[in-house]
Order: sequence, then C-alpha cells, then structure tokens
Amino acid sequence: MKIARVMVNLSLDRVFDYLIPDRFESAVAPGVKVEIPFGKSKRMGFVVAVTEGSSYPLDKLKSISEIYGEHPKISEKLLKLGEWMADYYCCAREQTVKALLPAPVRTGKIKGKKLKRYYISSPQEAQQFVFASGKKKKKQAEILKRILSEPGISERTLSAEFKNPKQLLKKMSESGLLREETFDCYRNPFEGVMLIKNAPPELSGEQNDAVLKIIGQNEINPDKPGTVLLHGVTGSGKTEIYLRVIEKMIEKGRDSIVLVPEIALTPQTVERFRGRFGDNVSVLHSALSDGERYDEWMKIHRGKVRIAVGARSALFAPFHNLGLIVVDEEHETSYKQGESPRYNARDVAVMRGFFENALVILGSATPSLESYSNVKNGKYSLCELKNRVDNRLMPSVDIIDMRNEPSKEGGRLFSGALVEEIRKRLDLGEQTMIFLNRKGYATQMTCFNCGWTAECPDCAISYTYHKKRQSLSCHLCGALVQAPIACPQCGNRQIRYSGAGTEKIEGLCKSLFRGAGIARMDAETMSGRLSYEKVLGDFRTGRIDILVGTQMIAKGLDFPNVTLVGIICADLSLRIPDFRAEERTFQLITQVAGRAGRGDRPGEVIVQTYSPSNVAIQFAKLHDYPSFYNYEISLREQFQYPPSCHLLIIHLKGKDESAVVGAADSILDELKLFINKETIVSGPAPSPNPKIKGMFRYMIMLRGKRLAELKRKLRQIIYGSGKRKDVEIYTDIDAINIM
Repeated sequence: MKIARVMVNLSLDRVFDYLIPDRFESAVAPGVKVEIPFGKSKRMGFVVAVTEGSSYPLDKLKSISEIYGEHPKISEKLLKLGEWMADYYCCAREQTVKALLPAPVRTGKIKGKKLKRYYISSPQEAQQFVFASGKKKKKQAEILKRILSEPGISERTLSAEFKNPKQLLKKMSESGLLREETFDCYRNPFEGVMLIKNAPPELSGEQNDAVLKIIGQNEINPDKPGTVLLHGVTGSGKTEIYLRVIEKMIEKGRDSIVLVPEIALTPQTVERFRGRFGDNVSVLHSALSDGERYDEWMKIHRGKVRIAVGARSALFAPFHNLGLIVVDEEHETSYKQGESPRYNARDVAVMRGFFENALVILGSATPSLESYSNVKNGKYSLCELKNRVDNRLMPSVDIIDMRNEPSKEGGRLFSGALVEEIRKRLDLGEQTMIFLNRKGYATQMTCFNCGWTAECPDCAISYTYHKKRQSLSCHLCGALVQAPIACPQCGNRQIRYSGAGTEKIEGLCKSLFRGAGIARMDAETMSGRLSYEKVLGDFRTGRIDILVGTQMIAKGLDFPNVTLVGIICADLSLRIPDFRAEERTFQLITQVAGRAGRGDRPGEVIVQTYSPSNVAIQFAKLHDYPSFYNYEISLREQFQYPPSCHLLIIHLKGKDESAVVGAADSILDELKLFINKETIVSGPAPSPNPKIKGMFRYMIMLRGKRLAELKRKLRQIIYGSGKRKDVEIYTDIDAINIM
C-alpha cells in the first residue's frame, strides 16, 4: 500500500506517515493539501512524498481523511526549493512551506469569486417571448432585450440595471430561454489605475550589448543559464534591459518574476511593466487585500499571466515554465526575511533559477560584496553599464563638514549651502529630495533639570518622540505611550528633545520654505494601502516640491524633475556596531544621490556629515564602486567576515537572563565536536540590543567556510531533544547584520 509523508504545521521539523486510501490513490501526490487525523483532532497538512513503504508497522498507521481537491498543489520544484531552504537556513520544513504559499492560499479561508454571464439560447424564441409577453412579463422581456443587445452580459451588470433580477434569470435559464455560463472572476488590484502604453525606447550601445550578452548566455546554455550581475550606475537604464529580456522569454513561451525591494517601488515598476505588457502582468505584495493576493496567485497558477512583479514573497510565484528571475536592487537588506525561515530572496532566487533552469539577473548600482565577489570567483557573469542613458551626467556631489557649520536657520540640521540650493530649486520650479534614515521627531526626550530620559521599560533603548501625535514610541518593540508634558521624576516642564528624525526635518522645511509643497515618506506616514501611490503620484505631477523620507526614497524612484538631493546625517549608519556599516553607508549615499539629475537638467547632491574623510563617503562622492569594493574586501578577508566566509548567528532570548546564558553555554558545549579549527567562535555574549519586549537577548557568532555539518547538528538541537521551553532559540544564516 502506498504511504504519504505528510508535513503538519507544528514546527516539529518532521514528517508523518499516513496510509493512502484506495479512493485517493490517484489524487495524492507531492504538494497536495490533505486532512489527517492527528492525536484526538484533525489537522491540515501537505504531502511532501509518496513512498511504497514505511519504517513504521502499517497496522499502526492512520489513513488520510480527506484531500482538498480544489486546492492547487505545490509544484515539485518549489517543494525541492523548500527542502533546500530548510537545510540551508537551519529551520523547520513547515516554515518553508509557509513561505512558499501566501496565507490566503495556504489556509483555504479565501475562496475565488465566480461571475455568471448570460446568453440567449435561441434568438428566435427570445424574440417571440418578447413580442408575446405583454405587460405580465414586462421585466423578463426587458432583461431579454438587454441580453440580446449584449450577449455574455454579466449578472453583476444586470443587477445594477434591474432591481433583483436573480430569480427571473434563474427561471429563464431553467426554461431554456437563457444559457448561463460561469467564469472565474478575479479581484482587480489595478482597479481605477489608468493603463498607459509605452513604446520601447531606442537602446544605448551599452544597453544593447548587455541585452545581447544576457540573451546569448541563455541561448548558449539553456539548460543551465546561470546568474548575471547587471552592474549599472544609477540612471543607466537597467529596467529597460529587464523588459527586453522578458520580451524574449515571452517569445519562447516562458514566464518571468521581477523582485523589487520595497512596496514603495512596486507601483512605479508595475506601471512601467503593464505599460509594456498590459494585462500579462500580475502583482504580489503584502499591501494587497487577502482576496487580491489569492486571486493574483491563482492567475499565475492557472497561466493567465506571464510576469509577476512584487516584493520578497513574489519569488515563489507558482509559474510552471519559469524562464527568468530578476532581482532589482539586489544589495538591499529588505530581501532578507526577518522571521523564520530567515532567507535572503536574492540567494534563494539563484537557487530557484538552478532548480528550474531559469536565468537570474541581479541588478544594482551598488552590488553587495557577496555578489561582486561571486563575479570575481567566476560563479556569476558580469554586465556593466558605466554611463547614464542619453549621455546624462552623473550628479555632482558636495560634502559639507557639519563640524564647521554655524548654527543658523535650520539649526544644526540644514547647512547654509543646502538651504540656499533648495531655494534655488523652488525658484526654478525644480524638485528636491531630502533623505534622513531615521523616522520620528526626536530620538530622545530628556529632562533639562534632573537628567531623566524617557526609556522603554521593556527594551534597552530610549523612546523616540513623535511631535504630531504627541507620543513616545519604541522602535524595537513598537510600544506607544503618551508623551508627558512635565518630567515624571521632578515635575519640571523644561523637557529637551535631542536628535532628529524625518518628522522634524519636515517641520523645518515647512518653516524655512513657506508656500512650498512638502511631503514626508516614512513608515509612519505610509500606513494606508494607497499611501505610496498618492505621494509618488503627487510628486510626479509637481504638487510636491520637497519630498522628505527615509530609505523608502533611496532607490529605484525615477523623477526627471528632481535636480537636488540633500542627505542629512550621512554618517548615521557608520555608528551602527556592524561590520557592514561602511558598505551600507556607501550604498545609501550612492543610491540616494542617484535620484538627482535623471532628466534633462544636471543634478546636485549635498552630503552633510561629521565624518567627511570616511572612505565610504569619499568613494560615494566619486561614484567609484570598484575602488570601494577593493578597499572593503581586503578588510573582510583580513578579519574573516563575509563574503570571505559564512556567518552564522545563534540568537537566544528569554525572560530569565540566567536561563538564557545557561542555554547558550549548553548549546556551545554540544556544538564543540562539530566546530572545525578554521571556524571562529564569538560569544556567548549579550546582543547589541540586549533587551527587547522584556526578553534578555544573547548571541553566539560563528564564522567559517565550512559550516554544513555544524548546521545539521544545530537543527537537531533546536527542533530535537535540546528544545527548551523557557528560552527561544533561532539561527540566522548568512546574517546581514548582528543586531
């Protein structure tokens, strides 16, 4: 008798054997959703394999209760990718299945909508009915005349034109006057969005060479097309190259996935792709409603579209003939999942491409050191775009040393040069972007009299002050409290606010540049579903003169009228205790600077910093990625940090600090036999953020070139007998930060 190996969503990292009843034998296959008896209850699970036997006695096995026939099965290639993710990222297989399927599809709580359309069965009989109906059946006659005028009219349209027509439609269908057909009706995330077709522009020489090289690589070795790093300066036309390669894929009957790092970039990217490919484009991201996410996924699964555009989760779009995966802005940290499975979409995209014989394009003006290193060691191919399209110049970059800046209008946040240049842009009718990678109004609220500081009681950091809503928030645990009007400790009303966030910058802009259109774009203001589209739409049409924002505005946005970019506190990311601090600083400055001068007029960037001689800032000023890479990679190799090795961090947290420390010591003892001499072990030690939500946090950091055996043992500890109730343990493989 055949046995189904079923995975149940209990984070046990194991499968359970079940008998397959004869009535289900032809329907049960890997990827199928089933209902199974589990203990005294019934649970939902997914079949991951079908075998001829079991290591357990057959008379002890239970049988599958039911199969979800209407539920689309997970393809075997995606299941294989999930298995790889579980092994590589040291997590439970159930957690990877959750990543493969969006919740509306996985749970089955959302159902597809059906649309009824009506046709006349016999025009002659219908006309006779209309003529003979008289006054008694006047409404039926009117409905028939409407359907005669528009065959295939929907029930929805008829319901809008006639009062309660359903019973009459049913009656006429049963009598044979009407023929009723049911179609899948998809919720439309593009409803109300005008589709503007765009014609392909003429390619530059560099763009044309890149397209030929990428397509040539795919055609020379179609069974293993591999991965291409498209390294192009900001404004060099990388998106047009994606579009041209996708056109070739469609000609070959193959499908494409395009990943963008932020939901904020999705509307602009989707608009451009729909302008070229029309309704052949689907969108997948977390801002969609559950119904829209379900329908977009089902459209892809049923082959209704050929292209999926979206954020991280779009990587798992269920195409059956995948030919291309594009990872735009591949260096972005938002491609790393923050909860289990803690995968990096960039790296998983490369693996999905391998499993499905699909070409992978990684695009960036500031590639991650990992990707550029893979070019150097021959794993990836390289295409370069060294110039902007239409021979537009790169923006000039001026570095302002804020240590020498006198405190004038704008306080210590706006240099005189920045204020003057913004006013020039306003006079010329040009636009400005101001970047500060910190939200809120002030980073600290302190009593001038007794020194009291507003701190989160559950975390080891100060509250951030938000002036507009008069609140204090913790950006680690999300706690929100009312801001006091006087010091809770001494009653003094002289409370001082130090530090600055985007809310404060927005307020300063409003006081300095009266009459200008000013908007802010950060996590606080982009809470509504259509917030991104509205702000970016207003900015594109010129209703906004100055756009203030966090890293949401730092990449991918293309507004030709932006001629000035101001970067406030450019060295902010340098203060983070992380080995990638300088890489992130270089990337942020380069990416934000790249928003300027993308139209006919030249762009200018003003970088305000207290560390003007820092190498990351100096190389960013020169737009010199190769030199920065050579400088940074030598340090990484010297001190053994990625990409010269793998980085594995074991995180532990719990309410009892001694229990957390004890668990960390115990795990390290169990792992010692599996740690080779080349591996560097740091810790156990408190995390850089040692307490969040009342939980003490410790970490063990391991760096080495060969960690596979160590990961296997660690997975056994986490999901096996070493599991601890009082301490939560999780791993971060190829961690992008150590916070």
